[in-house]
Amino acid sequence: MAKNRSAPELDRELASLPPDLRWREWLRRIEAVLFASASPVARDDLARVVGQGASVDLLIEDLAAGLADRPYELARIGGGWMLRTRPAYAAAVRAAADAGSQALDLSEFDLAVLAAIALHQPIGREGLKEMFGREVSRDLIGRLHDRGLIATGPRAPRRGAPHTFVTTETFLAAFGIESLRDLPDPEQMEEAGLAAP
Repeated sequence: MAKNRSAPELDRELASLPPDLRWREWLRRIEAVLFASASPVARDDLARVVGQGASVDLLIEDLAAGLADRPYELARIGGGWMLRTRPAYAAAVRAAADAGSQALDLSEFDLAVLAAIALHQPIGREGLKEMFGREVSRDLIGRLHDRGLIATGPRAPRRGAPHTFVTTETFLAAFGIESLRDLPDPEQMEEAGLAAP
C-alpha cells in the first residue's frame, strides 16, 4: 500500500504561540518561501503561509530591515518579491560559484533588441526592423523567448495580424528592476547618446 504523501495542514494562525513568536514564525516562513523560489513571489502566495490577521506588507518591511547588514537583499520585482545577492557581492559569487548558467550571455545587438522591446512594447518584428534597419532574426527572438525574457504580446484584432513581443517578470528580475517604469526614458537615452532618435 502506498504511503499518503499529502502534506499536513499548515497551521497559519499559530494561535498557541504568543504574539511575538507568532510574528517571528510568520517572518521565517516568508523568508523560507522567498529563499526557495527562483522567481518573484506574489503577495497572495505569501499570504498563504501567514494568519489572516497578519500584514504581509509589514512582514516584508521587517524582513527587509532584518537583511540590512546581510550580503543579500529583498527586492520587489514586478508583482512580487525575491531574495537576491547585493551587487557589491556579485564578483565574489562569480569567483567562487559556478554562476555561468545564470549569466545572460547576450551580445550587444541582443541586448539592444531586448531594450527596444522593453521600451516600445508591445512591438512586432516590423517595428524592430524599422528601429534597427534590418530584420531581427527569428532565432534571436526564439532565444530571448526560451530564456523567458520576452513573451508574445497582444495581436491586432484582425486575421493574420502579426505577433508582438513584451518583456516578462524574468526580464525584470534579470535586470534587477521592479517595473518597466524604472527603465530610462527614451528621450533621456537619446540625449545621453545611448539611443538613436
